[in-house]
Amino acid sequence: MHVSISASQAAIIALWVAIVEARALGYSTLMLRFTPLMTGLVVGIVMHNVPEAMVVTAAIQLIYMGLIAPGGTLPSEPAVAASIAVPVAVMANLDPSAAIAIAVPVGLLGSYLYSFRFLLNTFVLRLTDKYAEELNDRGLTLTIIVLPILVSLVLFFPAIFIALYKGTPLIAALIKTVTAGKLFHVLTVIGGGLPALGIALTLTVIGKRKFVVFFLLAYFMAVILKSLNVNTVTYAVLGGIMAYLYVMFTSKEADSQQI
Repeated sequence: MHVSISASQAAIIALWVAIVEARALGYSTLMLRFTPLMTGLVVGIVMHNVPEAMVVTAAIQLIYMGLIAPGGTLPSEPAVAASIAVPVAVMANLDPSAAIAIAVPVGLLGSYLYSFRFLLNTFVLRLTDKYAEELNDRGLTLTIIVLPILVSLVLFFPAIFIALYKGTPLIAALIKTVTAGKLFHVLTVIGGGLPALGIALTLTVIGKRKFVVFFLLAYFMAVILKSLNVNTVTYAVLGGIMAYLYVMFTSKEADSQQI
């Protein structure tokens, strides 16, 4: 079990988060920003403990399932949250529920940092207006693509690196000393309840009354088949088959009504 994180490990994770928050890899990095799963995988690879990192990240993913980003801003930054909470959980051997309670405030601080990035980019926009008036192609490329990425890298890399290299060992050591106390119990209880909030948000965003029956069916199938140790891939295949049958029968019904 890790008791600390090296400078090189902190630098790799911080660089990953900075690239994701900068959208430096194009539109695909937008999805990487919205989900902590890839960040958790990177953390697991860097810390040589992918299984434990992914178990923790899967629990964190549940609370972000229903998040939307109006205007490009999130109430919490999932990638930032995972970059700190997962190393802490791996180093302190935390239960995923307790790691969730750490991820929430860290993600909130990450959203403030992302909003500050918008403020810094307003200065870049002044140059964009200037180059647009001059019809300067190179200048527009610089201010629309290059400078915003550099601003994000300069902003996020030092913040995440310092938080990882200096902060996570202290948090992990503190949590290890209070694992039997009331504080740890509170963190576990709060973290255990937050995934339900994420699922509820998802149902609110995409849920319709006529589809609730499918959610209930999936829930009771998971309860009934728990003793069989059915994996997620099997559930995904069953869900895909049911979705295909639903679309097939509803489309036939619609065609018959038109005739």
